[in-house]
Amino acid sequence: MRVAFVGLGVMGFPMAGRLRANGHEVTVWNRTRAKALDWRERHGGDVAESPHAAAEASEIVFTCVGNDDDLRHVALGEDGILHGLPPDGILVDHTTASADVARELHAAAEASGRHVIDAPVSGGQAGAEAGTLTVMCGGEPAAFARAEPVMRAYGRAVTLLGPAGSGQLTKMVNQICIAGLVQGLAEAINFAQRAGLDTDLVLATISKGAAQSWQMENRWQTMAEGRFEFGFAVDWMRKDLAICLDEARRNGAGLPVTALVDQLYRLVQQAGGGRWDTSSLIVNLRERQG
Repeated sequence: MRVAFVGLGVMGFPMAGRLRANGHEVTVWNRTRAKALDWRERHGGDVAESPHAAAEASEIVFTCVGNDDDLRHVALGEDGILHGLPPDGILVDHTTASADVARELHAAAEASGRHVIDAPVSGGQAGAEAGTLTVMCGGEPAAFARAEPVMRAYGRAVTLLGPAGSGQLTKMVNQICIAGLVQGLAEAINFAQRAGLDTDLVLATISKGAAQSWQMENRWQTMAEGRFEFGFAVDWMRKDLAICLDEARRNGAGLPVTALVDQLYRLVQQAGGGRWDTSSLIVNLRERQG
């Protein structure tokens, strides 16, 4: 299939590569052109001069950019995707953004005979590279049925959860879960170390029981060692939690733990850890109690 990918960041770069490796004809565009040229050198394919140009010959255009405003720019701007996408074409957006912008894009596409699927992902850079992402989708069933087989290039679980905005709302649920889990894990590891326990043995043991989680399996060792120069950045997590908290204010959901963890991430940022992995929450406990 002829597809395009707009936004070649930490996630978009390997996701576009997975599409190419699965036999699709891929055109890419990135705000920093050098990154697009680097992608072409590694994977082949074409580099477009604009999001509009990337979309013109594509059946599906995938996006993965920074935030709502970036998404509006590449999708709705004068040189945007929805002005270049052929009739009945599909825009699949993998940005973690608000449900409002997802519905806004869906309405704009529907008015011009095109389709939008909001499809934020979970699984990090490693999941993008391995093709094991969880993809949470909102949109029309017919458009999803066309795009889902293509998303399988990088998604192990690709699920339609409801109408436009449902994918973004589900990603908010995902981030709310993660925020509390990481803080709990940070407190547990700090407690184990201060109690004089063999932390490796303790975590290896309890990870086989009811305390088990992805965060524990993949982050306890680096947290115990104080290594955070990798993974999903604190800056990005705070952006995501701001979206969650804003939506909660509108729908009346109480998020006391999420609000607290957001402020704990603010402390990590103030300590210079904005680009550290989200597991760096343990730094707050060590600094305060050290």
